[in-house]
Amino acid sequence: MNQPLIEARQLGKQYGQDIILEGVNTQVHEGEFVTLVGASGCGKSTFLKMILGIEQASSGELLLNGDTIPNEPGPDRGIVFQQYSVFPHMTVLENVIAAKGFQKASLTGYLFGKERRLAQQEATEMLTQVGLSHALKRYPHELSGGMKQRLAIAQAIICKPRILLLDEPFGALDPGIRGDMHTLILDLWKAHNLTIFMVTHDLKEGFHLGTRLWVFDKIRHDPQAPNAYGASITYDLPVGESDTRTYDDLHQQLTHQQQTSEKA
Repeated sequence: MNQPLIEARQLGKQYGQDIILEGVNTQVHEGEFVTLVGASGCGKSTFLKMILGIEQASSGELLLNGDTIPNEPGPDRGIVFQQYSVFPHMTVLENVIAAKGFQKASLTGYLFGKERRLAQQEATEMLTQVGLSHALKRYPHELSGGMKQRLAIAQAIICKPRILLLDEPFGALDPGIRGDMHTLILDLWKAHNLTIFMVTHDLKEGFHLGTRLWVFDKIRHDPQAPNAYGASITYDLPVGESDTRTYDDLHQQLTHQQQTSEKA
């Protein structure tokens, strides 16, 4: 098999005395779509930030194409958060053009001349793909939550990342809009040959999207010192091949895990 795009080897992360992740071992190949579930604070978002390059390993290794991930974000890794990362003073079209400008190391995000015309054409095409062709001249305050998230996704994908990181991107959206966003992200995943990691608290969403589902949990527990041990990947399931009983068992486990986390 080809070299994995992302590989974790005994990966660990801690802040001071608090251990967040420990002993994470996994491989992900190009084109996979991995959803991450688990209780709040179990290290899912931390793992995404380590792939992005804004958090570094405390122990073990996290590799990109066989090399240690750089200690800073790069154009090969894009991220979309639950909170919309858009510029309020720019129109929808200007927001996406600016994302292209920042990729070219422009401090302001502004492009000029031929570069700007090409970027405008590319941005318009991208916004059409995400269903915002009718809103090019609107400002973010004129958009619904679903439209803002489509804009954030367009900003990330126009930079042509190999890896797209989604940190609960649909958590604040209504169920009907979330369904539309699921269809959109699956279409973009296939159209742009992306490798996707998506954090979600919705187990059904995790089983519906992508190719693999990871459950993050602590293998070791100390009631007297809840942060003495970190989480690891306790389940790595192929999406679409798990039966109803597996879903029910995981749902019960995650509910208990969340309740325990809230009491700690």
